[in-house]
Amino acid sequence: MSEFAKIGILGGGAWGTALAQTCARAGREVTMWVREPEVMDSINQTCENKLFLPGFALKPTITASTELDAALSADAILSVIPAQHTRSVFTQIGNNLPEGKPVLLCSKGIEQSTGKLMTEILAETLPQALPAVLSGPSFAVDVAAGLPAAVTLACKDAVLGRKLMLAIGTPSFRPYLASDLIGAEVGGAVKNVLAIACGIVLGRKLGQSAHAALITRGFAEMVRLGLALGANPETLRGLCGLGDLVLTCSSATSRNMSCGLALGEGQPLDEILSGRLAVTEGVASAPAMVKLAAKLDVEMPITEAIAAIIAGQLDVDKAIHALLARPLRSE
Repeated sequence: MSEFAKIGILGGGAWGTALAQTCARAGREVTMWVREPEVMDSINQTCENKLFLPGFALKPTITASTELDAALSADAILSVIPAQHTRSVFTQIGNNLPEGKPVLLCSKGIEQSTGKLMTEILAETLPQALPAVLSGPSFAVDVAAGLPAAVTLACKDAVLGRKLMLAIGTPSFRPYLASDLIGAEVGGAVKNVLAIACGIVLGRKLGQSAHAALITRGFAEMVRLGLALGANPETLRGLCGLGDLVLTCSSATSRNMSCGLALGEGQPLDEILSGRLAVTEGVASAPAMVKLAAKLDVEMPITEAIAAIIAGQLDVDKAIHALLARPLRSE
């Protein structure tokens, strides 16, 4: 395992910091690339990310830098850059990434301008990288605290996948190996949009029955989109699909679900987002997902409703009415 003794993490938000902590627990030396000098100083001087993940004492083997090259010199890279900024950072890296270096994609979303997944962006911008995807039901605060969590690590090269699993896995952070990168990505992207929908249901006090129905019918949308993109349905029934969907749609601590809760309670979207440091990825992914679904001729009515609410084309009550007024059909 000496080839993965050093891990580089791109992104200094809560999830990037939590992954840095679990990699350090696994015995790795970790270098984080962060944008904010204050985050770098906080991590290096106090072993805490006071801006994005306050209250967690980080391992002293974690260091931070605002220079990309500091993280790129590691043996393997974890990319935790928000989906809508991934292309710009990867383009900036360019030839500075050595041939054959593993890049584990840990961000969940679809690029709004192109409708592309993170693996597609990686292939276009850093074709010399060896791609893998990490996704599953895992809140940053749980992982940072060392509470049990299980995730999917998708990699077409099984040998490389096992090495990555051993490099980042701990008794409390359990990666399970898969070969289906597309399925792992689709699950993580779609669940963010569905979590906004579930938040709206609870914010509008439509009841737990409606909440359960929405998760179930939302999962059907996830599977339809995944199959159209070539995903394995077994992947979507696993941790990175159904597992992540259940977690994100069942907790108000989820950024996406809390956004939906506020929308359901009548707060304007711009007001909700203006008070947040962290990215609410489902807001950006929803319109991209609708365009992608239309291109693939995939029916995704819940996703379409959320995209229309976000765009200001429908208010919440009209969107709910439109969904409930859809013709009865076979399941």
